[in-house]
Amino acid sequence: MEYIRVTKENIQSEHICCAISNNNDVQVASKKAWLNECFDDGLVFLKGTERGKCFIEYIPAENAWVPIDAPGYMYIDCLWVSGSFKGHGYSNDLLGECISDSRSKGKKGLCILSSAKKKPFLADPKFLRYKGFEVCDESECGIQLWYLAFDRSVQKPSFKPCAKKPHVDEKGFVLYYTSQCPFNAKYVPIVEAAAKDNGVAFKAIHLQSKEAARSAPTPVTNYALFFDGEFVTNEQMNDKKFLKLLSH
Repeated sequence: MEYIRVTKENIQSEHICCAISNNNDVQVASKKAWLNECFDDGLVFLKGTERGKCFIEYIPAENAWVPIDAPGYMYIDCLWVSGSFKGHGYSNDLLGECISDSRSKGKKGLCILSSAKKKPFLADPKFLRYKGFEVCDESECGIQLWYLAFDRSVQKPSFKPCAKKPHVDEKGFVLYYTSQCPFNAKYVPIVEAAAKDNGVAFKAIHLQSKEAARSAPTPVTNYALFFDGEFVTNEQMNDKKFLKLLSH
């Protein structure tokens, strides 16, 4: 497969390769606006030329929308290859391009979020381990920071204290989210409505700047749901999933 880099110059005409085909969809518009904001901070979005989920998105760690200390590293927002694209080596291709680009920019290495066991919307730890990544820090909620150093003498990345011990003071459900994932533009309002219809306290906090995201009380910022102060999940909710969660 051939790959193309999405930039400010071509973003309006390019499909951003998630499960949404309509470029006028509010979810696509939200994601593209977020990408446009981050391009000036060095974000790279590389995708397969065929439509589908086959892309990598990374940014200098100092500008990442997550509470980490990783000066000199490149942070991978997302490496997603799924569906019919799995099993063809595309993940290796995309990660290889990221490594080559990061080395050429003088980076110390890469870092990415994962967990001890595979969690939805996080990198597969088996793949990371196979590619030489190691765990360098872990949040109390089980989300881990993994890294691949280009030089073993460099300092390891770490979570900021707010991410190390995720907690909020408010009762009920509290959701922190960004526009990084396009689906949030559609499903956050749907979950808000489901909570209201069921008389459940629910507060959604839209993180709209990297500064806000880097000081958020959670290691993952594109979607982090809390209940009565405790971290519950980073898995995106629709109304059915949320109502199922309420029944437990």
